[in-house]
Amino acid sequence: MLLLPEDIKQVSASELQIRWQDGHLSKYNLDHLRRECPCAICKGEVILWKSYAPVKKENETPEMFILKSVQMVGNYALQIGWNDGHNTGLYTWDNLRSLCQCNECGNTK
Repeated sequence: MLLLPEDIKQVSASELQIRWQDGHLSKYNLDHLRRECPCAICKGEVILWKSYAPVKKENETPEMFILKSVQMVGNYALQIGWNDGHNTGLYTWDNLRSLCQCNECGNTK
């Protein structure tokens, strides 16, 4: 069963929260979400059985972790825009749920 978010909000300069249909409250540090960006630039990709490595990241800057926008994409993902202009990552609901950093889920990466 696909769980959908009921509420998405930025609760501080460094944290995003999502309340899901099942009542679970997911918490995400913005630096964690940015480092887990699922786009091809950040994670690489495979096209026709050929793997392409992710683009080598330059030095991290504080601007990279500032949330600029959050938009729902269809009924399956969020597109997060970051202050440095990066906005190509589509975070699916399943992906976001797996990245939850609440005490119950225990993902502290």
